[in-house]
Amino acid sequence: MIVRIELTYKTPKGTKTMFTSEEMQAKKALLLAEDLDRTGRLESINFIDNHDNSWNLKELNKQMEEIQTEPHDVTVYFDGGFDLKTRKAGLGCAIYYEQNHKQYRLRKNALVDELETNNEAEYAALNLALQELELLGVHHMQVKFVGDSQVVINQMEEDWPVYEEELTRWADRIEAHMDVLGIDPEYELVSRKQNKEADQLASQALREVEITSTSEVE
Repeated sequence: MIVRIELTYKTPKGTKTMFTSEEMQAKKALLLAEDLDRTGRLESINFIDNHDNSWNLKELNKQMEEIQTEPHDVTVYFDGGFDLKTRKAGLGCAIYYEQNHKQYRLRKNALVDELETNNEAEYAALNLALQELELLGVHHMQVKFVGDSQVVINQMEEDWPVYEEELTRWADRIEAHMDVLGIDPEYELVSRKQNKEADQLASQALREVEITSTSEVE
């Protein structure tokens, strides 16, 4: 969960000023706020998230306690592959998250048809990951999406325009789904080697090896 701190500081002689911090993880914001509160010079302090929701210190502490019981600190690796001979696409995603102070990994793949290009397969893999996030109960938080498709990453970040009609439909569908879930996406482009887990899942799907698993990780 990402927030910024907005506070009013008061000197011993009564001079006041307001400060707004940079955005940071809520855990860090709480540590800083509690340290500042011990000075006895805070007149007010609030925490604002990316959706302009506001909490005071007590409310944010309670919110963070509740978040611990839900999936959070989520990172998604996704990849799609397309076989020109069979006209089938393999989709793969690996989702890492924390819940109840434990780390988990969810792995999922799927074999689909009715796609036309590798870029569509990449978008479909991202869409598969989003469906799994919904099933996990991930909502109203920042999620990092990691992939090796320059097209998908740059188009979803709106650095590249989307000209192809079919890719526009995928991008619009994914953005609408994220809005419904309240997911604030962060995208990271990596090499295929750095995305090997999702790549392997997509390749296994093309070989008709179905993977669905959730396991605790160290």
